[in-house]
Amino acid sequence: MEPIASAGDRPSKPGSPRLPGIAGLLWIGGALATAAAVGVAAVLAIVFAATVVVVGVLGAVLLAIGGFAYRPRRNLRRSEPGVIEARHVGGHSWVAYGWDQRGR
Repeated sequence: MEPIASAGDRPSKPGSPRLPGIAGLLWIGGALATAAAVGVAAVLAIVFAATVVVVGVLGAVLLAIGGFAYRPRRNLRRSEPGVIEARHVGGHSWVAYGWDQRGR
């Protein structure tokens, strides 16, 4: 009686090539496709990393500008007692502030 399958035999898959040279070419093609995919992934990783850096720099600049905008003015002078503040609002019109407050 003959055995059904020996230890070294592989079952044949439907659609698998039986030519010995094709397997090597397929392996080389797969290696080239893998290398191309790794190259594209590396380029995309660099592009997205640069995008994150640019967004971070723009955010820091925006935060700095906002900090300067909300910084209190330090060069305001205290007015002398008895002196009121008046602003020219156009034409012959002036607006006075602080004239009705005593002991400021």
